[in-house]
Amino acid sequence: MSSSGLRRVVLLLVAAAFVLPTGAQGQASPATRRAITRDTSFAATVQRISEPGGFFDSDNLISNETSYLHVITRLRDLGVTGGAYIGVGPDQNYSYIAAIRPSIAFLIDIRRDNALQHLMYKALFERSRNRMEFLCRLLGQQIPADLARWSGRPIDVILGWMDSNPLDSVAAERERRATLAQVVAYGIPLDARDRDTILRFHEEFMRQGLDLRFSSYGRSNRANYPSFGSLITARDLAGRMSGFLATEGTWRLIKNMHARDRIIPIVGNLGGDKAFPGLAAELRARGLRVSALYASNAELYMWRDGVYPQFARTVMSLPIDETSVIIRSYFDRSGTRHPLGVPGHMSVQLLQRTQDFVRRYRSGAIGSYWDVVTLDAR
Repeated sequence: MSSSGLRRVVLLLVAAAFVLPTGAQGQASPATRRAITRDTSFAATVQRISEPGGFFDSDNLISNETSYLHVITRLRDLGVTGGAYIGVGPDQNYSYIAAIRPSIAFLIDIRRDNALQHLMYKALFERSRNRMEFLCRLLGQQIPADLARWSGRPIDVILGWMDSNPLDSVAAERERRATLAQVVAYGIPLDARDRDTILRFHEEFMRQGLDLRFSSYGRSNRANYPSFGSLITARDLAGRMSGFLATEGTWRLIKNMHARDRIIPIVGNLGGDKAFPGLAAELRARGLRVSALYASNAELYMWRDGVYPQFARTVMSLPIDETSVIIRSYFDRSGTRHPLGVPGHMSVQLLQRTQDFVRRYRSGAIGSYWDVVTLDAR
């Protein structure tokens, strides 16, 4: 079969996820499930595991966790490496992936928009030759003629160049359209709203540049939320820049994983009964161990919404070993300072061995969100 013919077959199979016959309870028939399961291509995997998107009161274009790199040293100390990575939210995941070096990563979030943003990132990584070109394409700036000479430059020098060069509106508009075209080529069905969202997100990065900050719809936006530039140059507890853009090598690791379709965005609620359990089943079927689950502070909302038991059941079903961990973020919004908090940071990053969480939950020791973020935390 020709490559174009094979591509048509794959796209038809992806679309079939929406139209193939279902049983009496609205579930896919056994024949349908077998047909879909056999296709592990990028587009088919996204569609097979994902569920309809839910609401969160922020676009979450970038993180608001000033402490997000503080666990990097602890990850190394605990020997967290390889396996499969699961994480929520935008590009802070790439820094954890660069540190852990998993064989595959699934980025799951209740917002469909988060998956769209990661598809945008995938296109930007694949179209860029180094960090400078990546940031120029993301932020709508003219790519320098001596691009190759920028590959080994320190990241703060690269950001300094970008700060001193204005937005190129012509290049920016051309880049937005070219990036969207690349996303469409991945074969994931996108409606008009999806395409508009990708264009809008890209435009927001271009409009605000390195000054872009986290913002929400229904909550007050803190003046001390970190800027995109400050997140890029953030340091771990050993004082090192450990983000995925810190070196050419860490950026290229993420680029190569995207090129091999090993970073897969999924739409799903960690406290739901479809996408996250489906992902757990997918990993078991592939014989993969989960090295890290980055939950940010999503457990706070699951606890409030009464769906935490479902989340815990799914975590207990994940294939793990003694090195597997859960990465969490805690915000001192109530005035209760976390004992592991670092002065000058509004958030604190936490690690817990997944086996410890399973043991605690099964024993009934976890009775509050405070227990979640303090028991066995390091």
